[in-house]
Amino acid sequence: MSEIVAAEIQTTHIVDLARSGQRIDGRGLDDWRPVTVEPGFVKSADGSALVHVGASAVLCGVKLETGKPFGDTPNAGVLTTNAELIPLSSPTFEPGPPQPTAIELSRVVDRSIRAAETIDLTKLCVAPAEKCWICYVDLHVLDHGGNLIDTAQLAALAALTHATVPAKRFGVGEADYPLEVAHFPIECSFVRLGDRIVVDPTFEEEAAGQGRITVATDEVGNVVAMQKGKVGAFSPDEVVETVERAFQHGDRLRAIARAA
Repeated sequence: MSEIVAAEIQTTHIVDLARSGQRIDGRGLDDWRPVTVEPGFVKSADGSALVHVGASAVLCGVKLETGKPFGDTPNAGVLTTNAELIPLSSPTFEPGPPQPTAIELSRVVDRSIRAAETIDLTKLCVAPAEKCWICYVDLHVLDHGGNLIDTAQLAALAALTHATVPAKRFGVGEADYPLEVAHFPIECSFVRLGDRIVVDPTFEEEAAGQGRITVATDEVGNVVAMQKGKVGAFSPDEVVETVERAFQHGDRLRAIARAA
């Protein structure tokens, strides 16, 4: 049996299951896989967290160093987010230049952090137009079991929440201090399987999906970012439904990240 035929059979099976309110791993349509957050996983980083969502695993490391502010934001620090898709984490990843998946992953995570004003970048300014803190958020996908966007964003949030500004090491203060995190955005992704929309898709469900939508919400009731992915459409009513579901899941996931 060819790989194409096998994929079509699997897609049909996944869509048929969703139509009956079931999923290949036994979850309901609105159920997440188990989520674990392990902060401080990399001791040499200024902040880090390893997050598992089902079979997916993403490690985030945060590093801070001094540099010069951008010319158009002389009174603010710099935030830069990068994602690396390690080939051993999935047969779909290849070595070489950043793949579209890696670019999308880093941009979507970065957007939620910026839009929610998770970090007040003005507080990372040391001397206007001269010196500021540059905050690097590096995401490393260790296992791709689906829903990398939500897994990576949760890892980034947990790593930032537990990060320390190395002021003493860089000679801009007498002691290090915790990085101040003002808001806690959570991203929640959904895929369409036929006429049903499921949350936290597995690798197989993403492959079978006819559209993906990611909704980022914060702790004060704002939708801070949205991202549409894959081919397929969502009606206005379906968008409203996913937003409502994202708020419900966001509160629980925020509690997990903050408790860790």
